[in-house]
Amino acid sequence: MEKSREMRKALRVLSWNIHGGMGPDRRYDLARIANLVATYDPDVIALQEVDSRGRSGSQAPVCELKEALGEHAAEARTISAPDGHYGHAVISRFPLSETCIHDLSLHAREPRCAIATNVSAPQGTFRLVTTHLGLSIWERRMQSAKLAALARQGEGACIMMGDFNDWFSFGWVRRRLKRELPSRTMERTFPAFRPLFRLDRVYCSSPARILRSWTDRAARDISDHLPIVADIALG
Repeated sequence: MEKSREMRKALRVLSWNIHGGMGPDRRYDLARIANLVATYDPDVIALQEVDSRGRSGSQAPVCELKEALGEHAAEARTISAPDGHYGHAVISRFPLSETCIHDLSLHAREPRCAIATNVSAPQGTFRLVTTHLGLSIWERRMQSAKLAALARQGEGACIMMGDFNDWFSFGWVRRRLKRELPSRTMERTFPAFRPLFRLDRVYCSSPARILRSWTDRAARDISDHLPIVADIALG
């Protein structure tokens, strides 16, 4: 996709659930993930289901993806095992500061969290929150309230992105975030072979606004989700 000069003045972000690096062909291959992401030259990337378990003979996935895609990274490990870790990560070409991991876990459910950090981009500094929410409606009700509180913190624009697992357009996540983060993407991203649900989204608060967003059907050969890409004007 060609990038107009006007659009490249904007910040470009990408969020993608990479399914542990395992495609529908059952092949673990981070290189093809990095190659597709690099096609869009994003400034900030949020990746979910980053999994190093059982990959002890290879480089840690976050390190490998950071080398290919950006200079700065932050990682949230929600599951730790003797043979590796599982969670999500932020990769950025711009510096990150005041990074904090916020626990969003609900008792007896899979651990969940959010990464909150400040990104110092040429277009301006903004607050970034990335997450991967739970599968239960009641989980997401609690988690979305915490995300709304995170969106209100700090000054300036907040950009929030990730896999929200919100199957309905006006589920708890959308209801809780629409006041703080009124601008959002609308593309269907799951399941990748025939997208029906808007699980993966980008949200942002004023004065930022989403100029355009899209996804890439080529990713259906790499993950069970499609990535969401967005150009954002910060001011």
